[in-house]
Amino acid sequence: MLSFFDVTVDFDRSHLIFPILVSAVLAVLGAVILATRRAEIGAALAATPRWPAGTDRMRLFGTVVLVIIYFLAMERIGRAIPNRGFGFLFASAPFVLAISLLYMHGLSRRRVIIAVLNAVIAPLVVWFILSSLFNISLP
Repeated sequence: MLSFFDVTVDFDRSHLIFPILVSAVLAVLGAVILATRRAEIGAALAATPRWPAGTDRMRLFGTVVLVIIYFLAMERIGRAIPNRGFGFLFASAPFVLAISLLYMHGLSRRRVIIAVLNAVIAPLVVWFILSSLFNISLP
């Protein structure tokens, strides 16, 4: 007989509750916005060009591609080395470096060294704080 005070956690799926909850809330809010403001949204889409002048397409699409690769790499590394947060750590350093280089105006040795140091130090600090100090499980 199950007790009211017994709790079982399915660790294979427990981490999915908040992303699913947030996605559902965002979907509902998006639907409400579309339903209540459809005339204004339609007029704004019809009045503006598809690509506003001055759009930096290389950085826009580069960011989208890098984010997709980052999440895929984090998941694969996390599966290869589970329960340590190494997926986050080993995927974040190259991602931060690639994003830094993508948005860097004028490459110089000093700027690249700063970007490399940032790409190594920032994910290490975040990984340490989240996994060690707050005991938060990272992918």
